[in-house]
Amino acid sequence: MDLGIAGKKALVTAASKGLGRACAMSLAAEGVELTITARTVGPLEETAEEIRKLTGATVHTLAADIATEEGREATLGACPNPDILVNNAGGPPPGDFRDWDRDVWIAALDANMLSPIFMIKATVDGMIERKFGRIVNITSGAVKAPIEVLGLSNGARTGLTGFCAGLARKTVRHNVTLNAILPGPFDTDRLSATLEGAARAAGKSVAEITEERRASNPAGRFGDPAEFGDLCAFICSAQAGYITGQNLLIDGGGYPGTF
Repeated sequence: MDLGIAGKKALVTAASKGLGRACAMSLAAEGVELTITARTVGPLEETAEEIRKLTGATVHTLAADIATEEGREATLGACPNPDILVNNAGGPPPGDFRDWDRDVWIAALDANMLSPIFMIKATVDGMIERKFGRIVNITSGAVKAPIEVLGLSNGARTGLTGFCAGLARKTVRHNVTLNAILPGPFDTDRLSATLEGAARAAGKSVAEITEERRASNPAGRFGDPAEFGDLCAFICSAQAGYITGQNLLIDGGGYPGTF
């Protein structure tokens, strides 16, 4: 299927690794011109070069922290008028809410709620004027099924979800959609770090914990980031203009609810 987005401009944040990288790769394969950001130059440039080699796409890079005002200004200076915006940021650390002071909460909100909102604010009107826009927030399966030790993520990402639910109904008449993709366990560096921490806490080997977590998923495996990237590309497609305000769970069936 031709997704009808060749020649469009996409801005993907936190795209040097993991799910952000997968989204950038899938969009590039559709002929999209990319601007990708991350905090660390080395991995960012390596990812950009690999995307260029594999897809032939034009890829611009910017090392910036999207959670800061300075980082967002620099990012928008590099790509002021994207047709596609993929908001991504690393999740806040796990822990006990009793240990989190105001500064910890503000850091989580800055990265996982306020930054995406400010990026949307800066780009959505241009999309409306051009009569095309696709905004995708990478959040978490915790939005549908809160994870006890991820209270910071539960709170920040749910706040973003609530804000976007209202805005998505205002922009869709202009062919500007706003959706979220909610990942379950995917084979990424972040999952590896989580499994290592769980192994230490349980007094088990990483291999044991990994197999237990893999087997507990109905699919019997972790997700491939490429699957996530391809879902993102479709949500950004010309064919997806009637999908907005949705939270699309991709977790191998791990969420046990009917709705």
